[in-house]
Amino acid sequence: NKIVYIATWNEVVIAETDDIVKAEGNFYFAGNSKKDEYFQKSNKTSYCPYKGTANYYDVVVNNQTNNAACWCYADPKNEWNHIKGRLAFWNG
Repeated sequence: NKIVYIATWNEVVIAETDDIVKAEGNFYFAGNSKKDEYFQKSNKTSYCPYKGTANYYDVVVNNQTNNAACWCYADPKNEWNHIKGRLAFWNG
C-alpha cells in the first residue's frame, strides 16, 4: 500500500502524490503532482549555499493568493539532485 500525500490550501487540494522526498524537514512533492490551475510563477527567488537557487510559486485558490507558498529547485547543486524539480510548501 502506498501512502498518498496531499497539499491543500483554503480547503482545496492543490497537489497530490505518492512520490515524496523528505529533506531538511520538508516534504518535496513530485514536480508533476501540482494542479497547475492553482499555481502562478512568482518573481521571488532565494539562495541557499548548499542547494542553490529556489524559484517560487504563488498559490491562488478562490481568488485568494498565498504568496510564495511553494518553492522548487530547478537546478540544485549536485548533492541535492534528489530534490531537482520537486515542490515544497509552506505558509498555510
